[in-house]
Amino acid sequence: MRKLRAFARPSTFAVLLAVGAGTLSLAPRSASTLYTAYGEVALDLPTRLSDSAFWQMVTDFSEPGGYFRSDNLVSNELTFQHVIPALVAEHGTGGIYLGVGPDQNFTYVVALKPRMAFIIDIRRGNLQQHLLYKALIEMSPTRADFLSLLFSRPRPAAAAGQTRIDSLLAAYDSVPADSVQYHQTLAAVRRKLVDEHHFPLTQGDIDGLDYVFRAFFESGPQLTYSFGTGNRGFYGGWRGMPTYSELMVQTDADGVARGYLASEENFHALRELEEKNLVVPLVGDFAGDKALRAVGSYLKAHGATVSAVYTSNVEQYLFQSDDAWRRYYANVATLPLDARSTFVRAVFNYGGWRDPGAGRGPRSVTMLAPIGEMVAAVQDGRIQSYWDVIQFSRSPVEMR
Repeated sequence: MRKLRAFARPSTFAVLLAVGAGTLSLAPRSASTLYTAYGEVALDLPTRLSDSAFWQMVTDFSEPGGYFRSDNLVSNELTFQHVIPALVAEHGTGGIYLGVGPDQNFTYVVALKPRMAFIIDIRRGNLQQHLLYKALIEMSPTRADFLSLLFSRPRPAAAAGQTRIDSLLAAYDSVPADSVQYHQTLAAVRRKLVDEHHFPLTQGDIDGLDYVFRAFFESGPQLTYSFGTGNRGFYGGWRGMPTYSELMVQTDADGVARGYLASEENFHALRELEEKNLVVPLVGDFAGDKALRAVGSYLKAHGATVSAVYTSNVEQYLFQSDDAWRRYYANVATLPLDARSTFVRAVFNYGGWRDPGAGRGPRSVTMLAPIGEMVAAVQDGRIQSYWDVIQFSRSPVEMR
């Protein structure tokens, strides 16, 4: 039997690791702990996680927080919806989704309708942002309510009856932020997470929630991707980055609005998953020794399969290290995959990669690649550079 490394307390994960290694051995204490925390072993995934199970996952699957040069409060990828028609056509619904970064993941989630989603990011600030989103989404019956809470702006009369997301966002552009509402909402977020869900947030987590929420309070719908400089500063309009509003009104390659705020139906689908604790944010390095492997062991124990892994452009940074990218693909190889499991990645300066003489090209192009084929290519030496990764990927144009 291949020996697997334990990633948390043995009493919690002994069964998971045994299943991941191809056997199932239920010691009484291990089984009792696991049944209490996560539901039945080697059967279907739970349709809802208890608050304690959710937080145990967040705690036990996560790694210590790491550093990235920017805060990534919003995406800077305008084309992230373009691949959704191909993803939906190839996968349907009901798999497991893994992703990185802030709320662009929500759009993939509502399109793929996974049974469960894990958002894994090296920055603990990303986990804090997803906890903020979780609270705000659960507190919001409608998209208009969510935007009012997110921006700390009273719901304008112009928002009434709006169905198009561009019109709904435009209604908030001229509404000034309300500091009283900001403090009231922040207090309500803390009550939701600490008093209702009983998540034992640290003071650092509370401060992190405040930091992210203040960014949306100060910038509103015009908040853009931000680069931190060690003091976690946020800067609007940096190098023409798209705003939150601009990102929300993007469409797929066929012109269909797929965003999580594009319709009440999409928002309610996301809200249901959040209320069931099925969107699980984790702190983890893709090349680390814990988070991805712990998720893989849990999914194997429940007979689940990963349908999509959204990487943004994390792989580009991993290839800046001699062995980080190898560790990453070794981690991915431990996930439960099938022939349809797909990488979703953003390739920046796409034109420059394809044709070095063509200039920078568009800021990014979102591309797809079969995970199993890529893992095999890494293992047999056909992947040696980030350029090789791009060569394995398909853009929406190439998919037509």
